[in-house]
Amino acid sequence: MRAWQLEDFGLDNLRLVERPTPKPGPGEILVKVSAVSLNYRDKAIVDGVYNPEKMPQNLIPVNDTAGVVAELGPGVTEWKIGDRVLSHFYSHWLDGAPARDEPDWQLGGPLHGGLAEYMILEAKSAVPTPAHLTDEQASTLPIAALTAWFSLVEYGKLQPGQTVLVQGTGGVSLFAVQIATALGARVIVTSSSDEKLKKAAALGASDLINYRTTPDWAEKARELTGGEGVDQVIEVVAGDGLNQSVHATKAAGHISLVGFLGGQTAPLDVMSLLYSQAAIRGIAVGHRRAFLEMNEFIEKEGLQPVIDVVYSFEDAIKAYEHLARGAFGKIVIRVAD
Repeated sequence: MRAWQLEDFGLDNLRLVERPTPKPGPGEILVKVSAVSLNYRDKAIVDGVYNPEKMPQNLIPVNDTAGVVAELGPGVTEWKIGDRVLSHFYSHWLDGAPARDEPDWQLGGPLHGGLAEYMILEAKSAVPTPAHLTDEQASTLPIAALTAWFSLVEYGKLQPGQTVLVQGTGGVSLFAVQIATALGARVIVTSSSDEKLKKAAALGASDLINYRTTPDWAEKARELTGGEGVDQVIEVVAGDGLNQSVHATKAAGHISLVGFLGGQTAPLDVMSLLYSQAAIRGIAVGHRRAFLEMNEFIEKEGLQPVIDVVYSFEDAIKAYEHLARGAFGKIVIRVAD
């Protein structure tokens, strides 16, 4: 089979090669990959800034995979050949609290991912594809959509009429806008681009803040909520901006820390956090049970993932370069029709 493998850190070392097609072992399925989508994590792995000591040489990257079951390993009864399936990022986290070793079982690094014509999934971990979505659309769900759902619903317990502030217009953020809107929440979106803010409004955002022209966006969010602050923040930047998120959040509100675009450390104003009594919760995607519940919701509401562009399998490098430039929505790589 053809596969992209990371022979060393750096995009120049991501190379298209021929590798043996894997055989499914007991409890495993072989998936013929249709499409994958990229997350910021995928760029960070290639750049060597995401747990580099755990990434094996010649890794096949990218978790977010949609495809079709091509072969069943011994003992597999829950799937049949031809079923449409999605990868689940934390392949051993099925429900409940995460175990300490969950990062050891992440697909797309350190375990092989889906940027190949075939991949192996554990049968108990794979997830059915929502029937109303194409494989290209569905490939956007495993990390970006589930991160938004886990933040807002599983941990945040979002209720109709509450207010959510969403940072930026990347994959997680746009899913958060769609999910929160569908749940009856008021959504505030921040971005440096008025054009992207208008697109976010079309997805359901009711209030828009350009943080270039309004640097004190947290105070603006307070103004928009009568001085109270928002119920939840989807924090994708971290770094110095984490203190603004605390200021933007209402007393005893909830901040979901899902990204690290502004850095992997944050100089936190401890007194401000103490006085606000806000909860900062690290969100590392979610478990399979929540994935299944989210997909039911997505089907019921008829939600459509926002895709910026679809690249061919041969143009995977261009897809990564596009990711580095930024996008409105998800970047997808079509592997097979």
